[in-house]
Amino acid sequence: MKKARIHVITLAVADFERALAFYRALGLQSAGVTATEFAGDDTHPAGAIVMFHLDGGQILALYPRSELAKDAGIAPGPARSGEFSLGHIVETRQEVDALLAKAEAAGAPVTELHDRPWGIYSGYFRDPDGHLWEVIHNPNA
Repeated sequence: MKKARIHVITLAVADFERALAFYRALGLQSAGVTATEFAGDDTHPAGAIVMFHLDGGQILALYPRSELAKDAGIAPGPARSGEFSLGHIVETRQEVDALLAKAEAAGAPVTELHDRPWGIYSGYFRDPDGHLWEVIHNPNA
């Protein structure tokens, strides 16, 4: 049996172009919006999606909030965040500072950086749709 692993994380977004520009400003590479030839309707989702192929075969996808709700068969709701965060681990404190500076330059609100008693150095930012990201350096890992 294979080990459990998350292969795709899909973030619901309000505006593809804004979200794509933001993540590209952080250094992620993408072909842009794809699958636009698959039109949706009131009950079937459209296919248009943005994908960033990450290390280890993982994919970060951006999908319109309305289309994700249709695809999952749930009622669309308002954007909500703060119930979870996505963590990005980097090798040095300087990389934490640099990535948070890129996020801030791209328009993201950034929290104050902090050291934790157990050794982790990190800070948070919110993307244009409010998704919460933590940038982490753990010297003990």
